[in-house]
Amino acid sequence: MREVNCLNLRCPLPIIEIAREIKTVTVGQSLVLLADDPATWPDLQAWARMTGNEVARESAARFTVTRRNQNDPGGR
Repeated sequence: MREVNCLNLRCPLPIIEIAREIKTVTVGQSLVLLADDPATWPDLQAWARMTGNEVARESAARFTVTRRNQNDPGGR
């Protein structure tokens, strides 16, 4: 699984990066997002709700993002 390293980046940069990277994988594939900004988890959950993708928190700074939406994978 490919990692998107956003450690030491502040929001909204981790969301912008994952939105760009999720477009490069097919539906059902996942990416690992590494991000240590405390705002990342709530922002990532909101982004997933808006885009129809799936997120899971593995640890404080590690998240799995799975592409579920064919039409609008990364956001508007």
